[in-house]
Amino acid sequence: MSNPSAIMLSLAGRVALVTGGGGGIGSAVASALLKAGAAAFSIDRADRPGPPGVSSIACDVSRSAEVASAVADVVGRAGRLDVVVHCAGITRDAVVAKMSDADWHEVIATNLDSAFYLLRSVAPALRQAGGGAVVLVSSINAERGKVGQANYAASKAGMNAMAMTAARELGRFGIRVNVVAPGWIDTPMTAAVPEEYRQRALDETVVGRLGQPEDVAGAVLFLCSDLGRHVTGQVLRVDGGQLIGH
Repeated sequence: MSNPSAIMLSLAGRVALVTGGGGGIGSAVASALLKAGAAAFSIDRADRPGPPGVSSIACDVSRSAEVASAVADVVGRAGRLDVVVHCAGITRDAVVAKMSDADWHEVIATNLDSAFYLLRSVAPALRQAGGGAVVLVSSINAERGKVGQANYAASKAGMNAMAMTAARELGRFGIRVNVVAPGWIDTPMTAAVPEEYRQRALDETVVGRLGQPEDVAGAVLFLCSDLGRHVTGQVLRVDGGQLIGH
């Protein structure tokens, strides 16, 4: 007998686009969507291809025209678009008093401006498909702030607000928009952070372990699948209780 939950988690016949598919979280998300049956595309820098089985398109997500072109490429090749996940993001840490204009603008452009360009570009294709799911990957630091991350926290907080607004605007077209907000996730990006900060994040959790990219991918898959069909405008923390344990 077939498993009803497994059927509702299936993305067979759907087309998924993941930004930042060459990164730690993005790669795990793209792989999970592919495994669930979706035809998966990654848009990322040319030197960061997506995982095996995922079609890669070179794109600087901080540039409006490149995002629009990449989305058009996906729709042109696949014929439709059903699932969109925004994982692309960077950090350029410094305390406010010492943060340069360049570090502020680069993070806002890569993390937040890109989310706007993406939502604007995919909305028509999702409407044409009769609906779909969008997930923006944010951070618990959008809610609590973080020393040295004014630019990053601001970009993610803006992303949360944008998602709620888009959920209101697009819901009548059958398009759901949600946010996944990870805490510390072990990725190549966090591997460069001093061990003391990693230990502090571990101490903040209530489950006694740090997150893996697959933990975020599982939450994304739920929100993109029919199991999450009545969920929109929400921020789902995937942090092992790090925020409440803080």
